[in-house]
Amino acid sequence: MPASPFPPDATLADVGEFAFIAALDEVFEQGEQVLVGPGDDAAVLRVRTGHVVVSTDLMVEGRHFRRDWAGAADVGARAAAQNLSDVNAMGGTAHSLTIGLAAPADLPASWALDFARGFAEECAKVGASVVGGDMARSETLVIAVTVLGACTVAPVLRSGAEPGDVVALAGRQGWAAGGLAVLGRGFRSPRALVEAYRRPEPPYGAGRVAADAGATAMIDVSDGLLADARHVAVASGVSIDVRRDAFEVAEPLHAVGSALGADPIQFILGGGDDHPLLACFPSAGDVPEGWQVIGSVGPADPRTGPGVTVDGGEYEGPTGWTHF
Repeated sequence: MPASPFPPDATLADVGEFAFIAALDEVFEQGEQVLVGPGDDAAVLRVRTGHVVVSTDLMVEGRHFRRDWAGAADVGARAAAQNLSDVNAMGGTAHSLTIGLAAPADLPASWALDFARGFAEECAKVGASVVGGDMARSETLVIAVTVLGACTVAPVLRSGAEPGDVVALAGRQGWAAGGLAVLGRGFRSPRALVEAYRRPEPPYGAGRVAADAGATAMIDVSDGLLADARHVAVASGVSIDVRRDAFEVAEPLHAVGSALGADPIQFILGGGDDHPLLACFPSAGDVPEGWQVIGSVGPADPRTGPGVTVDGGEYEGPTGWTHF
């Protein structure tokens, strides 16, 4: 990364809000959709056609990330990825983001600048620009991101799944959860899983491909595969059944499962933070290249209502993350 314009030991309090914001001008490049970027009361964007898609996410230190588990650039990349993925899940493409940063006064300015660089690197993967934001002092490090994107086709919602649909997945799943399990026990290997947690690899573009292929419902898997599948089931008023044998459990997940005495399939079924996409399609023939069929959609259970099963029965393991 480029050298910091600040002394190595400078904190945000030493540098000051406006000097730090000024340094960000060299970090965040502006795309052609930006008419007015950072520096005014608000950004002004050009929307040529289609629908505007907006989403917001929060990251709180100690809750969503730890600085001793991931570098500043990694945290920045994760913050960008989870927001870019939300637009991807609607069948759209993100183009603009804003960042709110509430930070302790003694946060190293170099950390905040490296965070911004990691954020910008991830945004560059889809051609998105950071068009503004805000900073404030806080006892806890909090990052708030808003993303804007565009859908040139009808956005794919969670609520369109129908009985008879197939359920498919695009992207890697379970690796970040394996990495989190490793870090939580004080280890740093298998390295592939730790890096998957630090820097997720959402399947950017797969959402638009799914929308063009006629996806009936879609969601970003951020909290857990079964938990997010349940969101689709409830929104659509259906049941979703996921098949274990649809997943190939990678060797690093087997290694962590053996070390922890756990079934490695739990990382895939209950893990979050990889940000793959889960979608429903009218038939297996409609599933585009790059997507893997993992289950099916049926009518809601007349006794228990919409829900998710695994291999036709209730799953006893963890299904995903909850905040409260």
